[in-house]
Amino acid sequence: MAEEVESGRQITDANEAVASVAFRLAEMVVIYPITPSSPMAEFCDEWAAAGKTNLWGETPSITEMQSEAGVAGAVHGALQCGSLVTTFTASQGLLLMIPNMYKIAGQLIPFCMHVTARSIATHALSIFGDHSDVMACRGTGFAMFVSNSVQEAHDFALLATAVSYESRVPFLHFFDGFRTSHEVNSYDLIGDEILEKMLSPLALEAFRLRALNPDMPVIRGTAQNPDVFFQGRERVNEFYNAVPALLQKSMDRFAALTGRRYKLYEYVGDSNAEVVFVAMGSGAETVEETIMDLNGRGARLGLLKVRLYRPFSAELFSANLPRTTQTLIVLDRTKEPGSLGEPLYLDVVGAIAEARTDGFLPANFLPAVHGGRYGLGSKEFSPAMVKGIVDAAASGKLRRHFTVGINDDITHISVPYDESYSLPAVDGEFSALFYGLGADGTVGANKNTIKIIGHETGNFAQAYFVYDSKKSGGMTVSHLRFGPKPIRAPYLIEKAQFIGCHQFEFLKKFDILERAASGGVFLLNAPHGPEEIQRHLRRSCLEKILKLNLQFYIIDAYKVATASGMERRINTIMQTCFFAISGILPRERAIAAIKKSIEKTYAKKGQAVVDKNFACVDQTLANLHRVTLDPSQLSEEEPSSCCHCCRCPMSQFVKDVTIPLLKGCGETLPVSALPVDGTWPTDTVKYEKRNIAQEVPQWDSELCIQCNRCALVCPHAAIRAKFYPAESLENAPEHFQSVEFRSRENPGCRYSVQVSPEDCTGCGLCVEVCPARSRNEGGKKALSLVPRTDVVDVERENFKFFGQLPQPPLEKLSNDVKGSQFRQPLFEFSGACAGCGETPYVKLLTQLFGDHLIIANATGCSSIYGGNLPTTPYCKNLEG
Repeated sequence: MAEEVESGRQITDANEAVASVAFRLAEMVVIYPITPSSPMAEFCDEWAAAGKTNLWGETPSITEMQSEAGVAGAVHGALQCGSLVTTFTASQGLLLMIPNMYKIAGQLIPFCMHVTARSIATHALSIFGDHSDVMACRGTGFAMFVSNSVQEAHDFALLATAVSYESRVPFLHFFDGFRTSHEVNSYDLIGDEILEKMLSPLALEAFRLRALNPDMPVIRGTAQNPDVFFQGRERVNEFYNAVPALLQKSMDRFAALTGRRYKLYEYVGDSNAEVVFVAMGSGAETVEETIMDLNGRGARLGLLKVRLYRPFSAELFSANLPRTTQTLIVLDRTKEPGSLGEPLYLDVVGAIAEARTDGFLPANFLPAVHGGRYGLGSKEFSPAMVKGIVDAAASGKLRRHFTVGINDDITHISVPYDESYSLPAVDGEFSALFYGLGADGTVGANKNTIKIIGHETGNFAQAYFVYDSKKSGGMTVSHLRFGPKPIRAPYLIEKAQFIGCHQFEFLKKFDILERAASGGVFLLNAPHGPEEIQRHLRRSCLEKILKLNLQFYIIDAYKVATASGMERRINTIMQTCFFAISGILPRERAIAAIKKSIEKTYAKKGQAVVDKNFACVDQTLANLHRVTLDPSQLSEEEPSSCCHCCRCPMSQFVKDVTIPLLKGCGETLPVSALPVDGTWPTDTVKYEKRNIAQEVPQWDSELCIQCNRCALVCPHAAIRAKFYPAESLENAPEHFQSVEFRSRENPGCRYSVQVSPEDCTGCGLCVEVCPARSRNEGGKKALSLVPRTDVVDVERENFKFFGQLPQPPLEKLSNDVKGSQFRQPLFEFSGACAGCGETPYVKLLTQLFGDHLIIANATGCSSIYGGNLPTTPYCKNLEG
C-alpha cells in the first residue's frame, strides 16, 4: 500500500473534501463533467494520473463517458460485477441518470453518488445552486443524505458510503452547488485509519458475493407480469426501514473516532421554542447562526436540521421537535409549480400527522406549519432574511406559503426584511472582498491567500467566490473571512475591512465601495499614477473614500505584469499588495509564503513561469502607492452612460430591466418586471460595453490590403469592415480613417476597418491573422495592438459614426471571405472568452444567411455566450 492519508486540518473546498473520501473508497470512478460537480471528477482524474492509491493500495480506474446517461449505465454495469464505484453529477446530468437509479435501487445495489445540488433548466438555464435536481429523484429509491457545510460534506461522504454497503440501499449524498461545493473552508481531514474502521468488511464481502458471475449464473432485470410485480416492489421495505437506525449507529461510531457528533434530525436553539424552523443544506447554517443571535436577545427560537431526507423518519423527526412549538417554518430551496407545497414542507406536514396518530406526538400538538421558498438559483439567503421571517411570524403576517429574498409584487407572498440587520462581528475575524475579472487570476490567487493565512497563522478560514455565468470576462467577487474561531457563514460579506478592486473599469459601472467598512482599506488597480488618480475617479467614489476614512492604495498591476512577462495575469501582484497592506502576516514572511505557493502552483508549468511570478512579487511593492485625497479638489460627477450605439432608441424594457441588470442591481427587480415565460428581447448586448481589453487593435489604412480577414476571425464582431459612397464621409469625426476602395464594380467608394474599443476583448487574433506587413518597418502590420485607454474616446466616436454608414447592397457582395465580412453580423459582442474558436462561425452564419437563419441551442458554452442575461448577442438588421 502507498503511504496512508493522515488526519489533520485542511483548507480546501467541499468538492475536494468529498473527492478525497470518494477516491479512497472506490475502485472505479465513472465521470462526465458538469458544473458545479466537475472539480470532483477532475481531482480524481488528476490523482489517478499521479498514481495515488485508494484504501486498498490500488489506483482507481477513471472512465469518462460521453454523457451522464452513459455514466449511469456504466456505473450500473460495474456495480453488477461487484466493483466499488462512485460518480459525481448535478442538474440535467442527474436527471439523465434517473432511469438507471430506479434500477440500481430496485436491485438493492449499494453505491454512493455525490451531487452538488443545482437548478434545473425551466424558463431559463441556471448553472447555480438549489435543490431542484435532487428533489426530482425522490421516487428513485435512493436514500438522500444532505450535508450543510464543507466539514459535513467531507464526513458524510464516508458515512453515506459505509451505510450504503451495510444497508444495501444506494445513497445520493448532496450538498449545495457553489454555496457549499465551491466554498473553501477549514476542516478536519479523515485519515485512512478511520475510513478503514468505518467500513464493514462483512458488508463489502457480501456485496462482492452478490456480483454477477458466470460460475454462479443468475438473472436480474426480468420482465414481470401483474401477478408478482406488486409483491416484488414491496419486498424492499425492510431494507429502507433499517436505514435510519443504521445511519445513526454509524454516526455514533464516527463520533467516537473523531469527536464530531451528528444526528439525522438535529435540534438546536431554545428547548422551549415556540417558533421552530426546519431546513436542510447550507441554509440551515444561516438559520442557526441567526436564531442563536436572536435568542441571545431574548427570543425563543429553534431549528430542526434535516440530514436524512429519504427515507424520512416521522418518528425521529418528531422526537426532536419541542412540544412547545406553535409555529413551524419549513424552508425549501426548490419550487414545484402546482404542488400543494414544496417537498420538505409536504413531508413535515405528513410526518406530524402520522406522529400524532402513532403516538409519537401528543394528539393536541397542532402547530401552524408554513412553507417558504428561498435561494433558488443561488439567490442569496442572509441572516436579514431569516430575521424577516421571524418578524413576520411574530406579527401574525407570515403566509402559509411564502418566498423570501425577492419582491413578489404579483402574488404578494414575499416576506419583507430589514437589509441593515447583520450578525454581530466575531472578535478577531477579518473579512475582505476582491473584485476581479474572470480569467485574470483573482480567484486563484485568493484561494492561495486563504490557504496561506490558514496555514501560516493557524486561523480558521473561509472563501467563497461569486461568479458571473460568463466566467472568463465576467466579474468575480471573492469573499474571504478568517479568524480564531470556526467560520459558519454561508452568506455573503456585508461589511469588509479590505476591498480590492482589480479592474479599474468596475468603478465606472458598480458601487465597489458599497460594502466597505469604516476605517478599512481600499486597494485599486489603476492605469494612473498617485498624482493623477484623483482626477480619474468619480466624485461619489472619492466622497465615499473620505467619508469612510479608508486607507487608499493604488498600483498599475498590468504595467508590472507586462514588465515581468506575465501579460494580463495580475493575480500574484494583487495578492502581494494585499499581504503588504493588510499586515495579516509580517511582510517578509508573507512574501516567502507567496513564493512557496507559486512554486507549488506553477512548478509543473516550468521554471520560467515560476521565475516570472517571482519577478512580479519583487517588483510589486516598488509600484504600490498610498494616496492621500484632497477634499478641496473633488471632481464633477460623471453622467452614467451605458450605450454609445446609435442604431436604435433604448426601449422601456431596456431602461427598466436590462440597464439595472447591467449595473448589478438585478436583486432589486420585482417579479412583475420579468417576462412571464422566459422570453427576452434580442439586440441588447450593444448596451453592455464591458471595456475589458487592456489593448485593442488600431488600423493603419496605408498598409491595409483590404482582405477582411481581421473581421472574419474576430470572435466578438468587434472589428468591422465596410465600403460606402465617398459622400457618406461628409460629417465624419476628425480622426475617422478611410481609404479608396479597391473595386472595379464599386468605383468612387471608400473603405474602412473600424474597431469597437469598448466591446473588444483584446485577444489579438485580428493582428495575428493580418497578412499586410510594412516593407520598411520590420514586424509592423496593418493592425497593431495599442493601450485601450489611449484610444477609447476617439475610437468610440469613430465606431458610432461607422454604424451610421450605409450597408453595401447585398447584390454587390460575393460569398467569399472578403464579401462575407461586408455583411452585417447579426451576432456581436458575445460573452465568449477572448479568442474563442466557436463564435466566429456563429457570427459568419448570421452574415451568410442573415434573417433566414434559425438556431436551436442545447447547452454548454453556446448557452452562456449566446443567451446569458442581462444581454444577448443575437441582434437585428436595419429592417428589424
